[in-house]
Amino acid sequence: MAALDESAAWSPGDFLMARVSDAMELSNFLFLKANSADSDGIEPPSPLPRPGTPEPTEEKEKYEFASGEELSGFFSRMASM
Repeated sequence: MAALDESAAWSPGDFLMARVSDAMELSNFLFLKANSADSDGIEPPSPLPRPGTPEPTEEKEKYEFASGEELSGFFSRMASM
């Protein structure tokens, strides 16, 4: 099956572990970004390559973080639901 479909080379557990690893790396990145004074040089993590998916392009997405006012507005709307 793996000869016909590259994604069959990994078991569902392998895909889940890659997803968990990516989530943990992103969580660590966001924690450092939020709690570090010199967070401008921190690059976001790249996800683990998975079989059967195309390689990501070289152009990285720039993250735009919400301001404090946007966050407080969001949480006040959520609290009033």
